[in-house]
Amino acid sequence: MTDHALRLLRGDGRLASLAAFPFGFDLARAAHGHVEPVRLASGGPLEVVAGDDTGGTYFLCADGSVLYADSEGSAGVIGSTVDEALEMVVGLPGWSDYRNLSPDDGEAAILARVAETEDELRDCYGIDEERAELRAALGFADRSPVELVGLLHSALLRTEPDFLLLNEEELCAYERLDRHARPPLWEPVLATGRADLALLRSGDHTIRDALADDAIRRRVALRAAQFDRAEGDLDLLRHLLKHEAASSMTDELRLAAVLVGLHGHPEDLPLLHEVRDTDFDTGCGLNDVPGTDADAEELRGWARGLDEALFGTDPADEPASTWTELALDQGMTELARVELIRALDEIVMDQSKLRSPRGQQRLDTSPLHWLAVEFERLGDLPQALRAQRLYAALQESAWDRVSARLTQARLERTSGRPGDAARTLTLLRDILAGPGDETLRNWQGVNLGRFAAEEHCALARTLAEAGQGAQARTVLTAAEAVIGELSEAAAKGVRELAGETARQVRGLS
Repeated sequence: MTDHALRLLRGDGRLASLAAFPFGFDLARAAHGHVEPVRLASGGPLEVVAGDDTGGTYFLCADGSVLYADSEGSAGVIGSTVDEALEMVVGLPGWSDYRNLSPDDGEAAILARVAETEDELRDCYGIDEERAELRAALGFADRSPVELVGLLHSALLRTEPDFLLLNEEELCAYERLDRHARPPLWEPVLATGRADLALLRSGDHTIRDALADDAIRRRVALRAAQFDRAEGDLDLLRHLLKHEAASSMTDELRLAAVLVGLHGHPEDLPLLHEVRDTDFDTGCGLNDVPGTDADAEELRGWARGLDEALFGTDPADEPASTWTELALDQGMTELARVELIRALDEIVMDQSKLRSPRGQQRLDTSPLHWLAVEFERLGDLPQALRAQRLYAALQESAWDRVSARLTQARLERTSGRPGDAARTLTLLRDILAGPGDETLRNWQGVNLGRFAAEEHCALARTLAEAGQGAQARTVLTAAEAVIGELSEAAAKGVRELAGETARQVRGLS
């Protein structure tokens, strides 16, 4: 990590002036910050070091990378250090016109584009003498435009996952500064599985034992086998199937059963039945396995039907949840986070993506529920809350509205927003009081009512612990009112919780 050139600019007014014009790296604009509050999705620190006259901002990241964000909602890494970014900005004064170029475009095309842009700049002001002076003063080599475009291209491709920029208030992601293609998430997710599959095929018994003890490697190897099928895999598939049964009913267990069944060996039916009988959940998930007297064609037909309905051979056809869940399992947190944020942004910008195929007027809000669950799983409560709030706002029945608001209040409470949680619980009580349909007619005698009372108590305790006595007493009073509506069976156990909460709240001065 170097910042030699940045220190020279900060210590020399003449050099700083040249960097600001005509090269658009203005240190003085750092004091004004960006056009809106922003942060990295990863939570890493950002320092504004310069800006330009279009409203763009240069940020210094923790590892020394320079992230540029324009005023239109796009951002990208343009250098691995400040010196590298400055060298690119000075060497390519029209660099923003080249962000979609790559070395694959060829030297002739790159040089032609640079010549065209710089000729236009020369019609307005000088750049050649200024570039030579600044390069010499900062110690930059006279690199060719082709080499600099290559550096820019490599830097831009590093933007995700670690440097995804978010609007701090709305938490939506900035668009990519470039249009270069990125590998789909399934490629890095499957990489270890493909390597393990190759080792399994080599007959390495060490890897067989290691996979038997590692649920995550086993799952990823099975996914690799899904998309790279071979006649000689039956023995290793049997091995993976036996050990995956220890994880109970998973998608990968069903996949392993299907891959074994596709080979069409009736002698595998006892194994499939043994796996099916592992526990109750597995019995339900594999309840349609053919009987032990089935022939090869019946076994293949069963496996083929599930394969066509649930699996297939193209990783691009898999639902996004497959890859985000496996990414999280393997510790690829930021890769999963980027995928989830982009998916949520698409829905926020265009709710028609939730249109149910069964009816054009009905919205299928399950993707929002899934996103909220996945964000909470990776510990990103602000994004989980963003997804849950939209999910709650789109629910139609009173039961679903109460259930969604209950989860929303919990997320608000656990993310340090007790005031928001209190307002959400007020909305929840309003729905209970005037549901508008019959779905809540028995809420007083079921778990939903008990859960609502428990969340009120939890919030009252949180407020009390924060020293907000008045608000805690208000929420406690609401909790007691909800408990008063419950049936005797539903209220059992909650009254004790409410009593403990009351003692805690009333103990405040």
